[in-house]
Amino acid sequence: MKRPTLGVIVGNRGFFPDHLAVTGRQQILSVLESEGIDAVALTPEDTRFGSTVTLDDAQKCANLFKAHRDEIIGILVTLPNFGEERGIAAALKLADLNVPVLIQAFPDDYQKMTQADRRDSFCGKMSVCNNLVQLGIDFSLTSLHTVAPDTESFRQDLRDFVSTCNVVKGLRSARIGAMGARPAAFSTVRFSEKLFERAGISVETLDLSEVFGQAARLSDSDPAVKAKLEQLKSYSRVEGIPAEALLKMAKFGVVTDRWVKDWELDATAVQCWTSMEEYFGVVPCAVMSILSESLMPSACEVDVAGVVGMYALQLASGRPSALTDWNNNYRDDPDKCVVFHCSNLPKSVFAETPVMDYQAIIAGTVGKDNTYGTMNGRIKPGPFTFARVMTNDNEGTIMAYVGQGEFTDDPLETFGGYGVAHIPNLQVLLKHICRWGFEHHVAVNLSQKAGAIAEALDRYLGWDVYYHR
Repeated sequence: MKRPTLGVIVGNRGFFPDHLAVTGRQQILSVLESEGIDAVALTPEDTRFGSTVTLDDAQKCANLFKAHRDEIIGILVTLPNFGEERGIAAALKLADLNVPVLIQAFPDDYQKMTQADRRDSFCGKMSVCNNLVQLGIDFSLTSLHTVAPDTESFRQDLRDFVSTCNVVKGLRSARIGAMGARPAAFSTVRFSEKLFERAGISVETLDLSEVFGQAARLSDSDPAVKAKLEQLKSYSRVEGIPAEALLKMAKFGVVTDRWVKDWELDATAVQCWTSMEEYFGVVPCAVMSILSESLMPSACEVDVAGVVGMYALQLASGRPSALTDWNNNYRDDPDKCVVFHCSNLPKSVFAETPVMDYQAIIAGTVGKDNTYGTMNGRIKPGPFTFARVMTNDNEGTIMAYVGQGEFTDDPLETFGGYGVAHIPNLQVLLKHICRWGFEHHVAVNLSQKAGAIAEALDRYLGWDVYYHR
């Protein structure tokens, strides 16, 4: 992922010590650089100390931000001293970037509370926030009311804020591909295309007949087909998989890759059964796994809302996401459950290199020879974030839940892609899922980004979000 860019506004107020604005600006910019974040900020040549105090300062700041509109994903307001709240508010209003805003205030040193060194940023932060609320400008806060830039607490706030910015920017312009109609048995994955469009998420459809037709026109010797075949063989263990099945997967992969490129898609949702098996002769899981692993999330059963959750997790973490079922209880532990899918989980989610196999669940219906291509293995132990998005058509809103847990190494023998998840207060979460009618699918990501995602979906996108803690 490319380096993120934040706009930076340095606050200052005339009757507070000037040296605080000078050193504060330097400290903030130094921390941003060390975190791999580019900064767009006024310089001491632009305004006094590079700070924003007057209306003229605010206009200069706004013009600078507008010139970098396509780069800036968020704005950091830093208060080395009390700060002039009117100048800061005016700069944000005039720039009108509609991006997340983080407010940070420097802490005072109790041994330096004289007129020469006191900051009063503790108080000034409240005044800035008051003005932004009056203007209707949404903003985020650091974990601590005042926090020094070069502390792990602020650095974590900064990382989470960048994740929030990435989610907001990505979802406001997301393009989702829906391949095929949803399986007839899965009315649970219905969604409102119009509600997503209103939120900036476009859905582009492709009929399976076009996929099968385009695949049929590809020759076995086509260079793209041969390259995709080699990718499939190196991606997972394919011992025992018929050559004919691998070739079909390769052709399906070529068609899918071209569709993604031609329509500039960010994610896909695929009709994975049973038309694919009956009339084409493989499952699409391996190809979808490769897509998700390459940060192009792909969801099964045409679960468009599910892949939006996968994409949000990926935007926040920069890591591949998977879509699983909330599938089974685990023994008698109320805070543990089994997540499972057939599966198309991305390779890096597994504890070991996945094994390609046939889809055991539907093989009895369509025949084993028509179901090769699943990715089997166990999810690696460790912390994870989960998320689910749905459209509430009755209320005309988009809803979501998000939280964190841990995949364990508790004993379990089964097939497909699976893991044992430990989630504190799991029963509360399950009741929430059932009461509001959320789908049985959930997106998971091997990261800890629940807070950043909740902030993005709730505060900045205006969705109805439950943050499970």
